[in-house]
Amino acid sequence: MEGPDYFIGVAQQALWILALAAAPILIPALLAGLLLGMIQAATSINEATLSFVPKLIVVALCLAIFGGAIIMLLVDFTQDIYARIPEITR
Repeated sequence: MEGPDYFIGVAQQALWILALAAAPILIPALLAGLLLGMIQAATSINEATLSFVPKLIVVALCLAIFGGAIIMLLVDFTQDIYARIPEITR
């Protein structure tokens, strides 16, 4: 069985994969929210659905564009983890 450094490395890799999977969705949603917030502040329109619907559309578009790449990233990581199981059980 490997030492604790092995499991820390796997955890670091998992966090990196998580960041890579979430960034293509979260960053555009953040930018859309910021832009919509500035527009709402400039026009004094305080309607909650006015900011929610465009962010929802941005997230849906990002999932449509980057969804396949995100799934492949997660599948590759999962296959790598399953391939490492025989090394751990020795």
